[in-house]
Amino acid sequence: MGQTATKKDVADMTKKEASKRADKLRREIEHHDHRYYVLDDPVISDAEYDELKDELVAIEDRFPDLVTPDSPTQRIGGKPREEFATIRHETPMRSLQAVNEEGGLRRFYETCCQQLHKQRVPLVGEPKFDGVSVELVYDQGRLAAAATRGDGETGEDVTANVKTIRQIPLRLLGNGTSIPRHLVACGEVYMNKEDFRQFNRAQEEQGHKTFANPRNAAAGSLRQLDPNVTAERPLQIFCWEVAPASSRRPDSQWESLKLLRDLGLPINKETRRLKSLEEALEWHHNMEKKRDELPYEIDGCVFKVNNLEDHETLGVRAANPRWAVAYKFTSRRKTTRVERIAAYVGRTGTLTPVAYLEPVHIGGVEVTHVSLHNQDEIDRKDVRVGDTVLVERAGDVIPHVLEVVKEKRSGNEKRYRLPSKCPACVGPVIKPEGEAATRCTNASCPAQLKASVQHFASKEAFDIDGLGEKVAGQLVDESLVEDLADLFELRAEQLTPLERMGRKKAQNLVDAIQNSKNVSLPRLIYGLGIPHVGRALADTLALEFGSLDELVQADKERLLEIEDIGTTVAEAVAGWFDNRPNQSLIKRLRDHGIDPKARGKRGARLKGKTLVITGTLESMTRYEAKEAVRRQGGKASSSVSAKTDYLVVGADPGGTKTQVAEKNDVERIDEDRFLELIGKA
Repeated sequence: MGQTATKKDVADMTKKEASKRADKLRREIEHHDHRYYVLDDPVISDAEYDELKDELVAIEDRFPDLVTPDSPTQRIGGKPREEFATIRHETPMRSLQAVNEEGGLRRFYETCCQQLHKQRVPLVGEPKFDGVSVELVYDQGRLAAAATRGDGETGEDVTANVKTIRQIPLRLLGNGTSIPRHLVACGEVYMNKEDFRQFNRAQEEQGHKTFANPRNAAAGSLRQLDPNVTAERPLQIFCWEVAPASSRRPDSQWESLKLLRDLGLPINKETRRLKSLEEALEWHHNMEKKRDELPYEIDGCVFKVNNLEDHETLGVRAANPRWAVAYKFTSRRKTTRVERIAAYVGRTGTLTPVAYLEPVHIGGVEVTHVSLHNQDEIDRKDVRVGDTVLVERAGDVIPHVLEVVKEKRSGNEKRYRLPSKCPACVGPVIKPEGEAATRCTNASCPAQLKASVQHFASKEAFDIDGLGEKVAGQLVDESLVEDLADLFELRAEQLTPLERMGRKKAQNLVDAIQNSKNVSLPRLIYGLGIPHVGRALADTLALEFGSLDELVQADKERLLEIEDIGTTVAEAVAGWFDNRPNQSLIKRLRDHGIDPKARGKRGARLKGKTLVITGTLESMTRYEAKEAVRRQGGKASSSVSAKTDYLVVGADPGGTKTQVAEKNDVERIDEDRFLELIGKA
């Protein structure tokens, strides 16, 4: 239908025209998904991408029977399942034989040479990803099923969840002659280290369960019964095999990887073709050195005989193939003994149990203690003082206890319970119903105060240069700071005697503290360290209330009116401001001139209204326009539907949104009318 098809009124399309246009749109969207999520090389803007997606949605809304299982609109949807069904693998997903030292790889290689009657056997080296193995089944180029490895013979049906991973094409790329009629691809679902850190941080801020490492987070995310939850998790995939059950399989492992790449499935760029054992050993050595530089976790290298005919000759054992081996890196898991358990108090008053260990070297680092997170986690793993435990240190992730080696118990081990009073201030502690955390309720608790000062001064809060963990500890230990407001009364002569401070450094710190008084309202709210309030929620609260005074007055019911806030968070915020020491802190901060107002308080001009913006506005960017809608209590959507109240039409509007607005009798307004609605006219 050509490039002008997007401007054709969808309502006037015949079903034949709509079918042809929808198929073209799906291919375009799949192409751009591949460039964005796999190649990291987008060639169109987000707005142009949205226009394509909006048009496809409009066509499928008008002709529901044209919706196909591989349509980009079907990546997320469906009701949560009660349990997973199982899928039998067409080719068993066998585990690999693992070796832990060079001799093991040499024996594998020599055996392959002997069995194949060759002096040299070319190999393919691939990183051994620390994720969750899955099988993807494509029929006629369309994703038909996806399953976990399971027991190797059958796995859990995770098709709906796998569809939410944007790197995985719902329809394979290429033309009709190059796409296999039936393709079974194996791969590893994983979570990047940085994505894992951010995800865990968000989970903690929201009071949800955190994960010990990226693999556990990936596994937990992939096995969600509700695919909409999986869609919110930052999962990715590397594919590493074309299974024998496929209808067309290349002659070598290397060509199989190239086929996967050409079909739009992501493969790992670190994979290498290796001509000899010596090359394999050198590559393994180099990969072990760079493992911490990689954005994802690996725990070794996999070596496969390249020629697939040789796979048939070498055959398989009962549990694993003879043509592949996993050469693990130096172990980052070791056993040691729990000498004692003690509670540590954090900035929000949370009591965190810490296990102090017999020192053990793991991955080149001496590990002396690990967090046990909370009492529920201690009970779940049944960790006791005196226990022998298996400790893991993966990359730069904090060491943690994997499990207790119960076979080594003597009977003298002692159970541990968190104290009923704060170990730092002897104040009362509480464990709110439905939460895992146990908290000290005293806002002036010294242990809590040290962490609070450091958080208050962090870059995302008041951004006070020179006020890090060590200085914060000294200020509290020397009784120079007993609550956060004391920071603004410090004088250089008080700071000079502190360790490694000096006159100039002391004056610089005082100046930095005074200069931070111009903090914005979102940064102030975040800096207070209110439980569950991260940067995003601090922005929301600032926008909703407009001033610290109005936020202080808000009760639980008022907070629950905000879309992003649930019961747990509402109770935490209201409870924090109901606390008398916290009320005193707010007053003292105001006395020091710290009482910022939001740049724009949320109004009610658009309360309950949904607006969509198309085209270019003269007075503001689209992002600024959406923020203005939200500030007035409205919802800024990216697509038009029957629930849309207004379509704001700027210069060069998208045809699809206008067409859908006409179909659904949505009122169209120009920029002047929009400015009136938001109070800017």
